[in-house]
Formats: sequence, structure tokens, C-alpha cells
Amino acid sequence: MKSASTLLVAVLTAFALPVLAQTNTPNIDQRQANQQQRIDQGVKSGQLTGKEAARLEKGQEHVQKVEDKAKADGVVTKKERARIQHAENVQSRHIAKQKHDRQRDMNHDGKKDRPGRK
Repeated sequence: MKSASTLLVAVLTAFALPVLAQTNTPNIDQRQANQQQRIDQGVKSGQLTGKEAARLEKGQEHVQKVEDKAKADGVVTKKERARIQHAENVQSRHIAKQKHDRQRDMNHDGKKDRPGRK
């Protein structure tokens, strides 16, 4: 009886662990953290205005929603991972574009700084 219950637990564990492993997305989570850090650094340095940062934060929320939706059924498929990665790529391009445009807020007053006129 004891060996039968031990065997049952072992079999259930063997089937449950792969399912849990498929919803684990450490690379996606790390990239999300890196992108959030890029946004924070841009605000701190003045490379991003308040409106740009708010827009980028909304994009980060979209990527998180896509990831949460993929995880909802307990399995993140290759197609879902590709969709998440695509959303992250788009967001990364948006961050780079906004950080390197000519809009600045170096004095952190919430308004765009204008270059001095000659």
C-alpha cells in the first residue's frame, strides 16, 4: 500500500513538473525588468519627458498583459513566446526612439526643454 501511494505521488509529480516549467518565463521577465530600467534611467537623465515616459509605461503594461494572457492556461507555447518576444521588440524600439529623439526634460519640470535660439 505504501509503495503504491509513493508510486502515485511520483507519477503525478512527473506529470506536474513539466507543466509548471512551461509557464516559467525568466528570460521574458528579465527583459521586462531591463526595459523598465531603461525607461527609469531616461526619466532620471532627462532623455524622456513625462508624456514619453507615460506612453512607454503603457507599452510595458501591454507586454505584461500579453504575457499574462499566454500564462493563463498554464502553458506558454512557442507561438505565444514568439508573440511576447515580438511585443518586447516593438517596445524596445519605442524606448530607443523616444530616448534618442531631440525632446528633452533636463531640468525635470515636466516640460520639454527647447534649445536656445541664436
